[in-house]
Amino acid sequence: MVFQRRTRRPITQIVREFFYPKGGWRRAATYVWHRLRRLPDEPHRIARGVFAGVFVSFTPLFGLHFLSAAGLAWILRGNILAALLATFVGNPLTTPLIAILSIETGHWILGSRESIPITQVLAAFSQAGGEISRNLLAVFTDEPAHWNQLANFFHAVFLPYLVGGIIPGVVISMGFYYLSIPLVRAYQKLRTSRLAERIEKRRKAKAAKAAASTQHE
Repeated sequence: MVFQRRTRRPITQIVREFFYPKGGWRRAATYVWHRLRRLPDEPHRIARGVFAGVFVSFTPLFGLHFLSAAGLAWILRGNILAALLATFVGNPLTTPLIAILSIETGHWILGSRESIPITQVLAAFSQAGGEISRNLLAVFTDEPAHWNQLANFFHAVFLPYLVGGIIPGVVISMGFYYLSIPLVRAYQKLRTSRLAERIEKRRKAKAAKAAASTQHE
């Protein structure tokens, strides 16, 4: 049937594909790069969008990466779609490494000697999200709001992550920026030349067909 509902994926498959997408991470990365280089925009604008998306991946603004990347790309006058695609850098495989690097760098910059295992970092974000939800619901109920845990989360995890992600985020984003420009420019030139060749072949084919029909007349 045309309007038959598709079989829903089981929750185990959804979780598995979140950490390991169908076809593997290499295929997913290839798809993102394929989409990036085919964007109909100037190479430097695409590169600015890539910079924005990669940089945002080094921030603890989980759930807001798309919106943040689009906003930063708009400020930099970069390609917004490129920024959204570039947030792929912050995937389930790289995010733990980014979190450790950013938090450790942040504690070093802020002068704190605390060291938090990555398992506790993920748990802290989960607990903070639940705490925010409960405090928002407390506005409409008689339950008291508690902000102590959020304050501890802010000083121990969020602030070091935010501050510490700036340096590696800028460095790696600049690397992607300077790498994207020549690659996108080269691909666009190659695509333009191939398109010109196809147009020329069609023109010659039409001319030969017209010449053949004239001879038959």
